[in-house]
Amino acid sequence: MSLLPTFSLLGSGPTVLLLHDADGDHLSFAPLQETLAGAGCRAVAWDMPGYGRSAPVEPYAFKGLAQRCLLLLDALQCEEATLVGHGMGAMLALELALRAPLRVRRLALCAGGPPLDASAVAAWVAPRLALLDEGLSMGSLAERLVARDAGSGALPEGLQLARHAMGRVHAATYRHALQALAGFARSAPELMHVRQPTLLIAGEEDRCTPPEALLALAHVLRDARVVQLAGVGHWPQLEDPEGFEAALLDFLSEPHALPH
Repeated sequence: MSLLPTFSLLGSGPTVLLLHDADGDHLSFAPLQETLAGAGCRAVAWDMPGYGRSAPVEPYAFKGLAQRCLLLLDALQCEEATLVGHGMGAMLALELALRAPLRVRRLALCAGGPPLDASAVAAWVAPRLALLDEGLSMGSLAERLVARDAGSGALPEGLQLARHAMGRVHAATYRHALQALAGFARSAPELMHVRQPTLLIAGEEDRCTPPEALLALAHVLRDARVVQLAGVGHWPQLEDPEGFEAALLDFLSEPHALPH
C-alpha cells in the first residue's frame, strides 16, 4: 500500500493545501477548492491518513500526520505552500509550520488550532466519543453532531455537505483521530515561533472552538488576525462560504514575505 495520501487537485498556480477536520474528508473543502482554482491557485485537498483511500498511520499522532503531509508536498514538487486547516487540520497546519517552517508560506486556520483544554475536550471530543460508544453509524452520528454544532445562520446546502463528508469517515479512524486531538500539546512559547502570517477564521457560534480561543491564539502568534463570522458554528467554510472565501482571498492577495 502506498504511503502517499490520496488527494483532489484543481487549478494551477501557488499551492494551497487544504487540511480537513476529524469530522470530514476532502469533500469538506470541495466548494472552496473550486473557488481557489478559479482564483489562480493550485488547490489540493487531501484525505488525512485513514480517511478515504489514504493509508493509515500508526501511531495516530500529529508527528506521523505531519510526515505524511510533507510526503504529499514532495510528491507535488511543492517547496512552499499555504496551508488552510479546519479543526484538527488547523492543529496539523501549526504542527507543520513548527516542524518544517520553510515549507509553509502562510496559514489560514478555521474553527481550530489551539491545543484543547478541559472545556474544549468536553465540548468537542467527549460527545463524539460517547456517540461512537453508543454504536451509532457514522451517518447517524453526523446527523446529530452537525445539528448540534452548526450555527443558527448556516447555509442548509453547506450543512448537507458537512453531514455527507462526516458520514463517509471510517468509525475506527474517527476514534483514532479524536483520541489524537488531545496529543496536540504545543505550548504558547512553542507557538510563538510560528512566524508565518496567519488568518484565524472563527464562527461566532462555534461550541467546539469558540472565538475566544482563536483570539487568545492570535495574541500568541507573531503575525495573526481574527475574522469572526456571524451565525456560524463549527464549519465556517460550508456554513458561510461567501464570507469565508472573501476573507481568505483577501488574505491570500496580500504581498506577504516569509523571512528566513
